Amino acid sequence: MSLKDQITDDMKTAMRARETERLGTIRLLLAAIKQREVDERVTLDDTAITAVIDKMIKQRKDSISQFQTAGRDDLVAKETAELAVLAAYMPEQLSAEAIAAEVQAAVAATGAAGPQDMGKVMGVLKPKLAGKADMTAVSAQVKAALSK
Repeated sequence: MSLKDQITDDMKTAMRARETERLGTIRLLLAAIKQREVDERVTLDDTAITAVIDKMIKQRKDSISQFQTAGRDDLVAKETAELAVLAAYMPEQLSAEAIAAEVQAAVAATGAAGPQDMGKVMGVLKPKLAGKADMTAVSAQVKAALSK
């Protein structure tokens, strides 16, 4: 079953169970997927759908931090609930050790020698780790590895 089919089935289940918050989040996700499909005139595969979900998760995290600084606990709770629903569709996240091993392998494979080669290393890592790791953390590890 494709990820899009799973999301659609979860929407139907949420409708039947009258889970309004979960249903709203799933509908937002399906709308974002549909928007991207219409804009690009393609049918998204699981990898592209994972990228859409990852973008939505980043938006939620950013909103949560802004709402916390503004003291809006009601909105923080709403965004946190949406974040939990979206995170359920992401593949299992890699451990820090696995990410470090991938970074070292990519540095060795590209022959990167310093910070100027960061783009080469990230170009190799992004397709491998997209959706499986926080790319900001991966970037930080690459920067640390290249600065040695």
